[in-house]
Amino acid sequence: MSRLLLACLLAVLAAGPASAADRLPVIASFSILGDMVGRVGGDRVAVTTLVGPDGDAHVYEPTPDNVKAVAAAKLLVVNGLGFEGWMDRLAEASGYKGPVTVASDGVVPRKMAEEEGHSDAEASSHDHQGVDPHAWQDVANAVTYVRNVAAGLDAADPEGKAIYDANAAAYIAELEALDTEARTAMSTLPADRRKIITSHDAFGYFGAAYGLELLAPEGVSTESEASASDVARLIRQIRQDAIPAIFVENIKDRRLIDQIAAETKAVVGGELYTDALSAKDGPAPTYVDMIRHNIGTLTEALAPKQ
Repeated sequence: MSRLLLACLLAVLAAGPASAADRLPVIASFSILGDMVGRVGGDRVAVTTLVGPDGDAHVYEPTPDNVKAVAAAKLLVVNGLGFEGWMDRLAEASGYKGPVTVASDGVVPRKMAEEEGHSDAEASSHDHQGVDPHAWQDVANAVTYVRNVAAGLDAADPEGKAIYDANAAAYIAELEALDTEARTAMSTLPADRRKIITSHDAFGYFGAAYGLELLAPEGVSTESEASASDVARLIRQIRQDAIPAIFVENIKDRRLIDQIAAETKAVVGGELYTDALSAKDGPAPTYVDMIRHNIGTLTEALAPKQ
């Protein structure tokens, strides 16, 4: 073996762990974060995602296996903004004392105006306390998420810093291009076709960033069911404003949306991915795929009909 070939081989071996057992064990609270951590960490990390594809993190109940996984982790990555109301209890049950990266740190949170109408009992039951936790729906915020993930990995595994930072830089460039793609696609929609209905209020950041008005029978959390008065109000608004399409979500039972569609004759525009990715063989197995799928589904349903 030549010295040059030997040097190259040694460089490859030094660039990352030689086996899965050597990888940094990282916990991501839900599938979107799991994808981001995997993109930044690459082969140096072993990511365990607690709430998997199509899972609803709002109502998730941790399992004994989750407790074991968190106990063995070297880094815990969470969304924050009250999204994972069960996480503190899980960390305490596992005895985890390691570092925690809050992916949404630095994001300007959206306040939920509709929360003002809730009773004190309802408000106290929502860990988000009037803040919308779905910040990843604005791709510009996802860039902040990736920077925070990279910083967390750098601190937990300083030897991998160069790799994490390079992976993050490449990912951020892809996300910045995706943000431009989303703005361009949504800008083609006429003003009178920019109001939609979804199952729960998960698209506030998306709407603010890309020019849509989003309405939902449920609030930002799926823990509370829509009231009959909320549904009746939406039905009246759909009829009054001639809202062009309503959408189901991958984490929600579609029966309520189907009921609203039947009563208003509104078109069900398709399925959107909100709080979770799809399975690997689905249309949204990564965050980038999820945003592209949602853009395509929205623009197809909302485009003016000939």
